[in-house]
Amino acid sequence: MAILQMVMAVVVMAATLGGEMAGAQVHHVVGGDRGWDPSSDVASWSSGRSFSVGDKIWFAYSAAEESIAELNSKEEYESCDASNPIRMYTDGLDGIPLDGEGIRYFVSSKAENCKNGLKLHVEVGPLGNSEAQMPKVVVAAEPPTTPSGSVPLHGSSVLILVGLWLYVYYMAI
Repeated sequence: MAILQMVMAVVVMAATLGGEMAGAQVHHVVGGDRGWDPSSDVASWSSGRSFSVGDKIWFAYSAAEESIAELNSKEEYESCDASNPIRMYTDGLDGIPLDGEGIRYFVSSKAENCKNGLKLHVEVGPLGNSEAQMPKVVVAAEPPTTPSGSVPLHGSSVLILVGLWLYVYYMAI
C-alpha cells in the first residue's frame, strides 16, 4: 500500500509541475506570417504583445540572406550597431527561450535592414503575469516539428511514466 501512495504522490507532483509549465509557455513567431523579413512590420507585430518568462520567440528567415544579432544595450539597438553582439542567430529558424526578466534586443545583422525597422526589443515580464497564467498559443506560423521517431520528454512526463510503470509492476506482484 505504501508503494501505491508513493506512486500517486509522484503522479500528482508531475501533473502539478507540468500543468504550471505548459500553461505559462507561449510561442511567438516574430513578424507573424511574413516572419523576420524586411517587408514585415515587426514594430506593429510586437505592439501590444506581452512576453513572460517561459515564453519562446521564433525567428523564421532566409539564412542565405539574413542573420539576427542579439545586442547588449538600448544604444546598440537604436544605432543598429551589431559589431559586438551577445549572440548571432544564423540557422533560418531560431527558437529563443525567454528565460529571465528584462529587456532583450534583436536586430538584423544587415545595417540597412535594421535601419529600415527590422529590429525587435522584447520586454520580458515575470512568470506570474495574469496573461501568462492562462494557457494560450499565439499562432501566426507553424513552429518547427520534432523529427519523426523522436519525442521530447519533459521532466513531468518522465515522472508520470515512471509512476505508472511502478504502479503496474507492483500491482502485478
